[in-house]
Amino acid sequence: MTDDPARAAAPLSLADVTATLEGAYPLSWAEPWDRVGLVVGERSAPVRRVLLAVDPTLAVTREAIDAKADLLITHHPLLLRGASFLPADDGKGAVVTALIRAGVGLWCGHTNVDRSTRGTVGAWHDLLDLQQARPLMPGEECAAAEHGSQRFGLGVVGELPEPTTVGALTRHLASAVPRTARGILHTGDADRTVRTVAVCPGAGDSFLEAATASGADVYITSDLRHHPALEHIEAAADPSAVPALIDVPHAASEALWLPLGAELLAAAHPQLEVRISEQITDPWGGRAG
Repeated sequence: MTDDPARAAAPLSLADVTATLEGAYPLSWAEPWDRVGLVVGERSAPVRRVLLAVDPTLAVTREAIDAKADLLITHHPLLLRGASFLPADDGKGAVVTALIRAGVGLWCGHTNVDRSTRGTVGAWHDLLDLQQARPLMPGEECAAAEHGSQRFGLGVVGELPEPTTVGALTRHLASAVPRTARGILHTGDADRTVRTVAVCPGAGDSFLEAATASGADVYITSDLRHHPALEHIEAAADPSAVPALIDVPHAASEALWLPLGAELLAAAHPQLEVRISEQITDPWGGRAG
């Protein structure tokens, strides 16, 4: 608390809000290849309204501008692969140009958010109410951050409160994540019993061996390619010797973090107006057959 009324009434700055985000999701928690943090904006600029989204697409950018947001917070980086040129007729250039013209900042969090108990892995842990939860990848260094955030890992393994089936779990997930044209896929027998679940939010086919080693009955992740998925389920003559697979669209999987991010900011800064984007940024918009 402050005794200075003028200071108490002063708006938050962009630096204040990003300090909260980076206090809960330290940039040092990100993978070395990642590009997280403040991308666009003046740190001294006032922030009264923020919009959270999965991807910094042009549609999301326009939504932020229309909502008169001062800061756009996205899970995925805008320039993960870098760029030498950002003309306004290029997609990413149009995003940067529009944000700067409107005075909207952009902060991106990715793998630093993924491995937090108040981030993506925490959202999946809570959704499934996992018991005896442990990291999917062994050797993750535990660490505490601010706002109750703990470094957990890029994936989680745990026991369900009650056994279910692959089909029932797939239907549950379909009702819990944003709806997409493709929907949610699973392998094998829909009636297979599931007690232990492994999850890697986002693209996780590089963790297929870890999921098998974890003893999980099913592995939930995104962006499973044909050959790795087929080789996984054909790795043993007995299908039950390897986890069944559930493939959740990438953006839908990571959208589960957005309410946690909104809760974090609302608790830390009650004067801040926090909104979650209405845009579905999954690239597939239709299907046939």
